[in-house]
Amino acid sequence: MYETINFEVKENIAYITINRPKAMNALNSQVLDELLAVFTEVENNKDLRAAILTGEGKAFVAGADIVEMSKMNTVEAREFAIRGHGVMNFIENLRIPVIAAVNGFALGGGCELSMACDIRIASEKAKFGQPEVGLGLIPGFCGTQRLSRLVGKGMAKYLILTADMIDAVEAHRIGLVEKVVAPEELLPECERIAKMIASKAPIAVAVSKDCINNGFNADMKTASQYEINSFGITFSSEDFVEGTSAFIEKRKAEFKNK
Repeated sequence: MYETINFEVKENIAYITINRPKAMNALNSQVLDELLAVFTEVENNKDLRAAILTGEGKAFVAGADIVEMSKMNTVEAREFAIRGHGVMNFIENLRIPVIAAVNGFALGGGCELSMACDIRIASEKAKFGQPEVGLGLIPGFCGTQRLSRLVGKGMAKYLILTADMIDAVEAHRIGLVEKVVAPEELLPECERIAKMIASKAPIAVAVSKDCINNGFNADMKTASQYEINSFGITFSSEDFVEGTSAFIEKRKAEFKNK
């Protein structure tokens, strides 16, 4: 069904792998369109509780496709950026959490793609960077915005303005990734985290993600009110009834995503 994406479902976890290893999984228009399509499929599958996104071969995603971009004019470049923003925003606002398993190079659009995910786990071999200024460009898939929110304005300026490439340890130090593991432990660790999330109440997980996303850039009064309203909404779900009943009855909860 997809030419540049490998997609499979195991139990209630989606596995999405960008599969353009000869191009270091570079993001061209086709990859972006297929990412949007596959994540739409994930969004519509109410049985899924978490997703893991990675890349085939030595790269997570080495960047946007420079060959394709080199042929674009100003109008086409703007449309390409709109397409990229659409994909990143869709992933960020997906109902279920998305874990980026960063196996190798996450540069340019690849770093931006990882930042659109909820949790980033990096292999010790991973490398991160926003090298666009060295090509006469700027990050075009929301890199100037998400990077500064993750690592702070000063560090974002350093990384973007110098085009410096950093390793996984430094990425973890500055808060760009949540954890660094040995290469052979990357997918098992991501699966472990995905299964932990999948075992929790899916409505509560989705609402928590929504609260964090919507409250992060709001003032505290607005964000607090959003949380209060969302907290009340969770009391209307079957998840709440099952979770509290299981706690009282000292048994394992069996959530049904309702």
